[in-house]
Amino acid sequence: MIGTPIGNLDDISKRVLDTLGSLDALACEDTRHTRKIYEHFSLLSPRTIFSCHDHNEDRAVGRIAGLLRQGLRVGLVTDAGMPGISDPGFRAVQRATEEGFHVEVVPGPTAVATALAVSGLSAASYTFKGFPPRKPGKRRNFLAADAESEHTQVLFESPHRLGAMLADALAVFGDRRTAVCIELTKMYEEIARGWLADLAERFADEVPRGEVTVVIAGNNHKFMRETPPEDAT
Repeated sequence: MIGTPIGNLDDISKRVLDTLGSLDALACEDTRHTRKIYEHFSLLSPRTIFSCHDHNEDRAVGRIAGLLRQGLRVGLVTDAGMPGISDPGFRAVQRATEEGFHVEVVPGPTAVATALAVSGLSAASYTFKGFPPRKPGKRRNFLAADAESEHTQVLFESPHRLGAMLADALAVFGDRRTAVCIELTKMYEEIARGWLADLAERFADEVPRGEVTVVIAGNNHKFMRETPPEDAT
């Protein structure tokens, strides 16, 4: 299991490079994406490279197991970040360990930790939620499951659904400190920090370009904005 950069290729570690260059076979979420890493760092690619993604994961995991039975050293990477974190990977680990093979993780960058660190919100405890459901009703129920939790919430979201998700989060959580992290570690990285209401208003009509990670404060009065009375002046 090999973690690869989430954007900036210079974040890759020497251990990752050494591992990528020593494999007999490599399963990739997108082979075209992974070949760019090999080309950029002038690495000799494995003889066997094949895809392992959401639509073929069962078949790919079977192939990984078959290669391991041949005594080969097999790697697994996703397009960015750590395999298994909202990406293919955990089924391969399950199968390999069930068959008695050793599984080693070569850690790398992850959008979850990067967003938490740059958000300005507490990372003492947090809940990673992955991608919310697409439909509004299911999305609100998904968010409501942690409405009373004091843990910071970390979510991934599509740029085109960001505004709707923020609006639902505001309705479910109330107005909390939030950070919208766009294109982390890349050239056009942007961190939008503020109150959930203000960010929901901004992204109601603005569709950001690139990948989005959202960090929302937990149910703690220190990070919540009280709604002023209607007769306040």
